[in-house]
Amino acid sequence: MKILLKNATFIDPKSAFHFSSKDILIQDGIISAIDDEIFDDEAKKISYSNLHISRGWFDSSVCFGEPGYEERETLENGLKTAGLSGFSQIALNPNTNPITDNQTAVGYLKNAASKSATQIYPIASFSKNQEGKHLTELYDLKQNGAIAFGDFKKPIENTELFKIALLYAQRFKGLIISHPSDSSLGNNGGVHEGAVSVKNGMLGSPALSEVLQVQRDIAVLKYTGGHLHIPYLSCSQSLELIHKAKKQGLNISCSVALANLLFTEDQLDDFDTSFKLDPPLRTETDRTSLRQGVIDGTIDMVTSNHEPLNIELKHLEFEYAATGTLGLEAMFGILSTLFPTEKVISILTKGKSIFDIENSPIEVGQKANITLFNPNGNDIFKEEHIFSTSKNCAFIDSPTQGIVYGVINNEQTTLK
Repeated sequence: MKILLKNATFIDPKSAFHFSSKDILIQDGIISAIDDEIFDDEAKKISYSNLHISRGWFDSSVCFGEPGYEERETLENGLKTAGLSGFSQIALNPNTNPITDNQTAVGYLKNAASKSATQIYPIASFSKNQEGKHLTELYDLKQNGAIAFGDFKKPIENTELFKIALLYAQRFKGLIISHPSDSSLGNNGGVHEGAVSVKNGMLGSPALSEVLQVQRDIAVLKYTGGHLHIPYLSCSQSLELIHKAKKQGLNISCSVALANLLFTEDQLDDFDTSFKLDPPLRTETDRTSLRQGVIDGTIDMVTSNHEPLNIELKHLEFEYAATGTLGLEAMFGILSTLFPTEKVISILTKGKSIFDIENSPIEVGQKANITLFNPNGNDIFKEEHIFSTSKNCAFIDSPTQGIVYGVINNEQTTLK
């Protein structure tokens, strides 16, 4: 199969074509030519208004549903959603049934995306059945395609088990994920314990819950060495701890959820369950610090924290509603209102190195792994912009900038 991209502007500071507009010929998944103008009658021509391209985007925390929760999202539609949102590679969380804690489950997810333009990189469970008692077969899971190990939105409470995992995983460069929340403090997610929760009589989780867990994790990492990733930072104190740990030379990385860059606890005044999230939305000071952390590089990546939920889990009294929001479809448009285009593309691609994922340059002879987009144009995110089966989304009615056209990757295309 031949594909010809016409008049595409590169956004890649490491490329000699950065900010240049070129034609690109792709044959059987390999970039065969880049030039000012290319003619090939046999190629499928792809041309969009103000077409820009970058290396394919990566999201470090995505949920679908299948296997086990197909009513939330199937793998087929989830992969299509990711592709139409610009993501050619995603890390898929182990919140399935059965849980992704064995080689068969990892292999199933890898194979499900073998003919998709979006590739799945499974995150395997840290502990068997996510019970926090016994480690999964970390080495075997890594050999079969798992890129990291973490129990989905569950803290690693057993410090000895955490220590052993960090020591053992160093033998094969394994990445341990530790959810930053002390489950014994607060109600473990949904609402920030602060002015808004007190005013409205809501049970909340204090920032202290996150800070204590991050403190412990860093202390153990300093003792053992290894590679630790802390997802979903939500408060300024945690950010300061990560900053100090990096200055000390510890191999630690972190992410922030898109919602925590955009919203604060004030969204909860109306008891809208769309904003009941894990991690919870915190204060304006926290939001400002997190944005600065993205700018200065203390925060390594932003994740959509995409979590489809069937309607009956959200349309409940606030106290009983589940936490979670969609995010893939809104990711680029929201980020583009917060940061310049070059920074947005950096945010969407730099996480690959942390998770040891191939990051193919857009060069002749390389595999085509390309995201297509238009950085211009203002809009308001609406439900009709959602491709997911579920519709639980905190970003509806938020301003956006830019348009995503889709992806070319893995000898496949997902394009609008």
